[in-house]
Amino acid sequence: MATGTDPETAAAAGRAPAGGVHHSSRAAIPAPHLRADRWWLSPAATAAGLLAFVAYSTWRAFAGADYYAAPYVSPFYSPCLADNCVEMKDGADWGVVGSWWTLSPALLVLIFPLGFRLTCYYYRKAYYRGFWASPPACAVPEPHKKYTGETRFPLILQNVHRYFFYFAVLVAGILTYDAILGFRDALGAWGHMGLGTLVLLANVGLIWAYTLSCHSCRHIVGGRLRNFSKHPVRYRMWGWVSTLNARHMQLAWASLVSVAVADLYVYLVASGAFDDPRFF
Repeated sequence: MATGTDPETAAAAGRAPAGGVHHSSRAAIPAPHLRADRWWLSPAATAAGLLAFVAYSTWRAFAGADYYAAPYVSPFYSPCLADNCVEMKDGADWGVVGSWWTLSPALLVLIFPLGFRLTCYYYRKAYYRGFWASPPACAVPEPHKKYTGETRFPLILQNVHRYFFYFAVLVAGILTYDAILGFRDALGAWGHMGLGTLVLLANVGLIWAYTLSCHSCRHIVGGRLRNFSKHPVRYRMWGWVSTLNARHMQLAWASLVSVAVADLYVYLVASGAFDDPRFF
């Protein structure tokens, strides 16, 4: 028989009744969980992957150099908004911010894709489990005594995700433009195609797939429709987005890796580590 303190008795005695897994309606099991598998591997791997990306992106964001190797520009630095950007052709150097900005141009750009990913539903799950243990895994209770969800500051700010989606679409469009410019050589002539061109194309493809698989995109396309039959076009689009949405986790990781690889490739070429192999 389950044992525990009755909620009414605890309230009458001036004590807060135990809740969650320790509630009187549940079996009094002394062990924190009964899982015998290596449940900690998944959150540990997630934390390690995110930490690796944070470490790399922080280094590259503050470097402020080796982000342009004509015709390739790093996705971390595009669009280059500061006056201290290196000289780029075809409008890649936007020069919006005046000379007062002396830090790395990437710190202006990464605000938008970083805000989109940090508030993404999958990434919330990833770092909630990997870093906050909330909860660390299924069937493993979290160590926190109280759970308020995302109803209080600062987690209530996660609701801005739907607005960051629009900035993410804009950034994806600019990265698409950069990938197209990858078909031009250093002199601006069309007909160039190097390994960097393929790297940027693969990256922008994954960026678009991740962005369009977003839950906010799915809601924008098909949300608040009471009758799909009256909106066949939106219903078809909703079906496409829903198919992508089912792979949102995989696309989140694939695009995270691809954007780092694209930046690393541009860095290696720009720093002179090797020459970009050219196909034609």
